[in-house]
Amino acid sequence: MERIGIFGGTFNPPHIGHIQAAKQAVEALGLDKIILVPDCVAPHKAIPPNSPTGWQRLDMLRLATADDPRLEASDLELRREGVSYTADTIAQLRRSHPKAKLYLLMGTDMFLSFRQWRHWEQILGDVTLGVFYRGDHQEIAAIENQRAELKKLGAGVELVKNQVVSISSTQMRRLLAFHCADSFLPRGVADYIRENGLYDGNANWKNLPMDQLEAVVVSLLNPNRVAHVLGCRDTAVDLAKHWGANVTDAARAGILHDITKAIDGPLQLTLCEAHGTILSDFSRKYPKTLHALTGALVAERIFGENEAVVSAIRYHTTGKAGMNLLEMIIYVADYMEPNRDFPGVEKLRELAYSDLPQALGLGLEMTMEHLKRQGNALSPESKEALAYLKRRNAPV
Repeated sequence: MERIGIFGGTFNPPHIGHIQAAKQAVEALGLDKIILVPDCVAPHKAIPPNSPTGWQRLDMLRLATADDPRLEASDLELRREGVSYTADTIAQLRRSHPKAKLYLLMGTDMFLSFRQWRHWEQILGDVTLGVFYRGDHQEIAAIENQRAELKKLGAGVELVKNQVVSISSTQMRRLLAFHCADSFLPRGVADYIRENGLYDGNANWKNLPMDQLEAVVVSLLNPNRVAHVLGCRDTAVDLAKHWGANVTDAARAGILHDITKAIDGPLQLTLCEAHGTILSDFSRKYPKTLHALTGALVAERIFGENEAVVSAIRYHTTGKAGMNLLEMIIYVADYMEPNRDFPGVEKLRELAYSDLPQALGLGLEMTMEHLKRQGNALSPESKEALAYLKRRNAPV
């Protein structure tokens, strides 16, 4: 009996995580082949604006699967048009493969929400579920509970340990915008994206007017970060006016300061490597602190910002010895913008308009105490900044 896997999704874009997972499922489940099906209209999430067409996603998927005859990219849902309900796809494949054993592949989140799917009971009658998981204890417990409930209904559920690169299509689109995605794309896909001008890979974002810059930045942030970034920009502008700094530079540094914050820690290293940046031992040990460095790289190389803006972004989390006025403003604005709410923030806000270096010192000291409570180390730049401020304020 032929054993066929079915792997659906937006594949926007298809990346090595998709292909490695498919190959892993072939081995783990003893499949003869996997049919990868890009959806036409996803029922569970909207495809982001300015995404490639479904047929372009299929073209990329065919390039991504070209090296392995066990992987087949299908236009089934694109030809059917409309909302791509899995139940309809399974029914269609069951008719075309009446004697095959079908496996429907999905990740943990999809599996845990499976009983919310349209005609899920009908699907269970036609397929065995193949579930990718990573091995987190809480994840496994949730999977086993769902598996037990579905087995009561006669469902077949098999687990596939997912040991491949962990990257989402959303993260891939950010890496493409920052010109550092090639190592995560199957052969031929990166060239196709560039040749067709997809995912803003060929966009010219240098020296954008503020309204256009804001729109681009917001599109690259996690939604829960947008209010903070806009608040930081507005606070930086207000402080710049108060202290006589360049207001335009303050606004641009404020809007861009967290531009790479949505990139996961390990992927920050990828961004640095793609742009030829040599990292310190501290940065490699604490990659979650890298967004200031990578943000500065992106601000300079992707957005064409000037040296003052780039430097303010570079040191907005750590500070450094001898910070200039704009650098202090962005550090403090990031700490005290209106959405921040923690013990001591009101004192910092008062100091920001009366003694900016003292506000900077307070922020650095609060960071140091916070890191101590977490058991993490203070960066060398922060230590140097604190030492400099103490020397500056020491009596002569």
